[in-house]
Amino acid sequence: MKAITTIPPVDLTRQHALLNAQLQAAAIEVLHSGRYIGGEKVAEFERQFAAAIGTRICAACNSGTDALLLGLRALEIAPGDEVITTPFTFAASVEPLAFVGARPIFVDIDPATYNLEVTQVEAAISARTRALLPVHLFGQPTDMTQLGDIARRHDLLTIEDCAQATGACWGDRALGSFGEIGCFSFFPTKNLGALGDGGAVTTDDPELAARVRMFANHGQVGRYDYLEIGTNSRLDALQAALLLVKLPHLDAWNLQRCQIATRYLELLASLPGIALPITLPGGTSVWNQFTLRILDDRSDGEPRRDRIREHLRAAGIDTMVYYPYPLHLQPAYAYLGYRAGQFPYAERVAREVLSLPMFPGLTADEQERVALALKDAIAAVA
Repeated sequence: MKAITTIPPVDLTRQHALLNAQLQAAAIEVLHSGRYIGGEKVAEFERQFAAAIGTRICAACNSGTDALLLGLRALEIAPGDEVITTPFTFAASVEPLAFVGARPIFVDIDPATYNLEVTQVEAAISARTRALLPVHLFGQPTDMTQLGDIARRHDLLTIEDCAQATGACWGDRALGSFGEIGCFSFFPTKNLGALGDGGAVTTDDPELAARVRMFANHGQVGRYDYLEIGTNSRLDALQAALLLVKLPHLDAWNLQRCQIATRYLELLASLPGIALPITLPGGTSVWNQFTLRILDDRSDGEPRRDRIREHLRAAGIDTMVYYPYPLHLQPAYAYLGYRAGQFPYAERVAREVLSLPMFPGLTADEQERVALALKDAIAAVA
């Protein structure tokens, strides 16, 4: 019996195979340079990435999590401050708030886009609110026009979590250029991924950028001159060199993702019992994931999504679930005092989301196989 070839959720080897010689040459150049921390490769990547996002400055660091943490510290978000954000995201969006002593204030999500429901933001603003922290989840842009209007009316800072949305736009501007800072991750599976960890903060404010760099370098303003308590959060020269090879291909890879998403939307349009993702008018998604919902009216028991996922796995289709439990129901965030039922859309979406294979190089034949397997799985679990 012929073995089933599995289609993975992400396959980086196809992308890297096309750049193998360039990536190896870049790595060897760094190896021979003797300069492994900082240096011209990092500075050049910062210049090119800032230009790609449309900001004056990029300050590189060692992860998207640190990009948020360093940005919060640069903006002087402090104990007692409140920051409005979403409960449906990876923990790294919220961890840095706890590290600086700020309090996350959750607002429910739009179940069609999975992003912050902007119309609920103003009701969550208090005298302690300092900032808004939209997460452009799965590559889908949040409505930055409405959110920007709210921030201006209430004199609030805006911190964009762009970890999954490198290259996405709202109108004619790239995400990461709207707020005081944009925070990016270069984790390998991101739209622009390193071959290890990496991150960056984008901004138009030189003073903010200088503070980010100071905190990332142990709080130094000069060698052994410590102005504030900092940390060690540097983008390695090796990762910068590899990212410089990949950055010129970002637009083409994002276009491929858009084409793959369009094909999925066509192939899956008639399937019952699912809700397909949408992009808000005015936004351009870069589809870090293609995440649909397996509709399920129950609030307990095994999610219908999980049974369908097992059928897909048996058919050789690997999928992912981002994220099965919203943050307000996680033990780590119990101290915030939220309860089940408080954010009903986030809780329902967490039971229903399923991310299909999505990566540059995914073929039309593979997508058709995914669509057929999903159709069969839905019928089997009906």
